[in-house]
Amino acid sequence: MLEIIGVGVALIIAAVVLYAARKPDTCRFTRSIFVAAPPERIFPLVDDPRAMNEWNPFVKNRNVTLSYSGPERGVGAANDFDGDAQVGAGRAEIVESVAPAKVVVALRMDRPMKCRNRVEFTIAPRDGGSLVTWDMSGPQPFIGKLMTIFIDTEKMVGGAFEQGLADLKRLVETAREEAAQ
Repeated sequence: MLEIIGVGVALIIAAVVLYAARKPDTCRFTRSIFVAAPPERIFPLVDDPRAMNEWNPFVKNRNVTLSYSGPERGVGAANDFDGDAQVGAGRAEIVESVAPAKVVVALRMDRPMKCRNRVEFTIAPRDGGSLVTWDMSGPQPFIGKLMTIFIDTEKMVGGAFEQGLADLKRLVETAREEAAQ
């Protein structure tokens, strides 16, 4: 009887491993929001790591230590972060900055899992404002594939992006209203 249970458990583990191995080798998360402001008003809050961390859900209101290096904004502006298990530790550095339309960040995670991702913010003019898109992509190692079987990373990361973009929108639109008064 124990032999049958052992074979059954081994088959289940093999099926899970095979299923994980067949998942894509890359991951991508994208969210967008309309902000009632021109790109020029939004761009400084994305192109400056200090300003970005005012609305970045991965560090905002969390137990995290931040240190900044390089220029204040634009290419080379960076921040190192070290936080709890939810935040992890790593570095985010701006590697491309095209005012007022795009900022690309190289994100290196050292823990809880090592990875390197490309994070891109695009700010496209629209009638009455701008469409802000937050996109992150990178390789997905086997352990990441395995995790996605048990954790809905699309919902987890996408939800954080949605919260961050909503906070960015609120920050920009509130500043616009205050300036108008």
